[in-house]
Amino acid sequence: MSTAGTAVPDLLGLVAFGELLAFERMAADARLAPDLRRRVELDQMAAAEIDNYRRLADRLAALGVPPEEAMAPYVRPLQAYHDSTEPRDWAEVVTKAYVGDAITDDFIREIGHALDGPDRALVLDVLHDSRYAEFAAAEIRLAVADDPRVAGRLSMWARRLVGEALSQAGRVAAERAPLTALITQAERIDVPELFARLTAAHTARMAAVGLNN
Repeated sequence: MSTAGTAVPDLLGLVAFGELLAFERMAADARLAPDLRRRVELDQMAAAEIDNYRRLADRLAALGVPPEEAMAPYVRPLQAYHDSTEPRDWAEVVTKAYVGDAITDDFIREIGHALDGPDRALVLDVLHDSRYAEFAAAEIRLAVADDPRVAGRLSMWARRLVGEALSQAGRVAAERAPLTALITQAERIDVPELFARLTAAHTARMAAVGLNN
């Protein structure tokens, strides 16, 4: 079996647990929304996350791998990230969605491109769509427009988010050899080069909403 083939359950387990946590987090964070329109928007996004989890769990079951077994190695690092980056208000909720989720998606996308056929399509399809990022970006711009002083606080919050996300992603890459093999096989790069690309994308994302890197 190819390296990509042996790593498929590892990657699906990582993405599946990420989707499960995203559902739980969004459903809880929706209570911080300043109005019902925004609350409904986030709850709808949470519903999409649990649908994505179900698709991934079904694929793992079809491969003969219990979903909970595939997800188990990722519980500690992903839960640690979310536990250490609990938002305090709506502005921090949407910044976490825009910055933290996006850099995680970038990391998964890099690995997912190395897969073949339906597994590649599935992984890339369940990543957050542009509507999600556009909603979060619009909310950040609105918060900054309402009070320009918020930009400094959210910039610091975003730096903390990306630091925590890259730290946990580095731990995952170091501990899960099949995933690291997928990265290097697909792009012929080393892990530090990957993280340099993730950081560059993050910098551009911050500038797009008026935050300082």
